[in-house]
Amino acid sequence: MKAKVLKMLLIAAAGMAAVSCFNKKPSERSAGSALEAAPDEKVHPVKVIEAAERDVRQESTYSATVEAYAVNNIAPQTASRIQKIRAEVGDYVHKGQVVAEMDRLQLDQTRLQLINDSTEFERLKKLYEKGGIAKSDLDAVELAYNVRRATVDNLKTNTILRSPITGFITARNYDKGDLYSMAQPLFVVQQVVPVKLKVGISESEYTRVRKGDKVQIVSDALAGRTFEGRVNRLYPTVDAMTHTFIAEVVVSNNDRALRPGMYTKVTVTFGTNRSVVIPDRAVVKQEGSGQRFVYLLNPDNTVSFTPVTLGRHMGDEYEILEGVPVGASVVVKGTSGLREGSKVEIIDE
Repeated sequence: MKAKVLKMLLIAAAGMAAVSCFNKKPSERSAGSALEAAPDEKVHPVKVIEAAERDVRQESTYSATVEAYAVNNIAPQTASRIQKIRAEVGDYVHKGQVVAEMDRLQLDQTRLQLINDSTEFERLKKLYEKGGIAKSDLDAVELAYNVRRATVDNLKTNTILRSPITGFITARNYDKGDLYSMAQPLFVVQQVVPVKLKVGISESEYTRVRKGDKVQIVSDALAGRTFEGRVNRLYPTVDAMTHTFIAEVVVSNNDRALRPGMYTKVTVTFGTNRSVVIPDRAVVKQEGSGQRFVYLLNPDNTVSFTPVTLGRHMGDEYEILEGVPVGASVVVKGTSGLREGSKVEIIDE
């Protein structure tokens, strides 16, 4: 009987112990196991470098399309029949070169009238010198003569059409014998020596760009070639949608390699910064965030997981704007498996 009672008391005590353990907070239940777990004493082999600073060119690359420096539409002022076409699409014409001739009837008639006016003016001028007519009569004839001469000059300009600039003919909208209807120009000519590009630059660089600054231009269509241009004009306003402003770049293009419509990449230099530079393999991206970190070596051969602010990415190096002081030892190899406070051993390779 006594044995049976003792057995029941032992079962009850075990049940109370179980209930007491269950009612403990999770942190209290795991405290013993945490104390029993040994800390990670692994020593990680790493390679480090000393952070040094140097001059870093501040550059940004933007996309832009080549444009003709000037575009002119060639056409007469009035409707007329086209007598001759002297240029075709793709021709490189020079300023003043004849590209077309219109019907000459009105020009020839006005020229004959001008010859008659000139003769009459000279006759009356001699007569005036002899006192045969009043000065007002001579002035009226002279005015009519000058008006006729200006009319001839205007008709000549609109009958014999010349290119106002040097460049390529990029459009011809009529054929010989057509009646020019004033709907479209006869020709479009585009100047390609030089060319220009309108580059949209971030508003944050507005105060750093100056007229005359040099830029570098490359085009996929002309692989292996780099062109140099200069900022010729800065637009005074910033686009509220894109937060960019326009810098007009002019490229000499003496060999006419760049053509209007070509896609290019324009690299603009904003000067230099004195910054710390480290290998890009030393930079660690934290999962789930856009922040970047590096491991810095402490005097006790442990490492600190330190956030950094990156600048330019130059080949296999990063410019560091904040986070790494000059002379700090930065882990560049063996970062896998490291964490804040990890012990490390310095290796050469």
